[in-house]
Amino acid sequence: MKRYFIWFSYDGTRYHGWQIQPNGNSVQAELQRGISLLLRQPTDVTGAGRTDAGVHARQMVAHFDTEQPFDTGQLAYKLNRLLPCDISVSCIREVPADMHARFSATSRAYHYYIHTKKNPFSRAYSWETHYQLDFEQMNLAASRLLEYDDFGAFCKAGADVKTTLCHVYEARWIQDADDAWHFRIVANRFLRNMVRAVVGTLIEVGRGRLSVEDFCKVVEGRNRSNAGESMPAHALFLESVEYQGLI
Repeated sequence: MKRYFIWFSYDGTRYHGWQIQPNGNSVQAELQRGISLLLRQPTDVTGAGRTDAGVHARQMVAHFDTEQPFDTGQLAYKLNRLLPCDISVSCIREVPADMHARFSATSRAYHYYIHTKKNPFSRAYSWETHYQLDFEQMNLAASRLLEYDDFGAFCKAGADVKTTLCHVYEARWIQDADDAWHFRIVANRFLRNMVRAVVGTLIEVGRGRLSVEDFCKVVEGRNRSNAGESMPAHALFLESVEYQGLI
């Protein structure tokens, strides 16, 4: 049995998230269906993590095991012809058998996009806001995330998680244009709904409704009800998943 990693991207608009769901189509279901068909045997696919309904991935990674011999380049080519137009495979590689798409990942990066002027070409993948936001204060607050390791304040209520501990390596707002910004956050792991809750709370700082010190108290309180609202899913992208020794 050999293990393979597959790198791919998707537009999550039409899907009920990454994970197979009983009540709607998912990216995992489409990918698993395509690989199983081409390898002519049922093949389970394990992802590097979950993305919620409507969230996109510029780079997602998954693994699968098979004894079937195949050409990785040809399988990627055939998958791209078979999969829907909103899922695209970039690479398939054999990896050591002990590599795991989820547990071997060293970091993950997410981007959340916002724009401050009406733009018909941004609306599907960016959140439109007309608040006057203080990005300097938002960046000061974001930088404080690196000082903490418990992010229970940003975990979806009732989520089945064993720990709310995460290590954040980077958190900052980056200006893309006069009227466009994105929030970049990199961590070893993320809690369910965490990025959208972090952004929602930083927006409160940008509006002047929370100070940087208030933001820190929210983190320290570990109570989801004290944090900001969960931002819309359509503006969130899983940007990359990193592994030691893999490019």
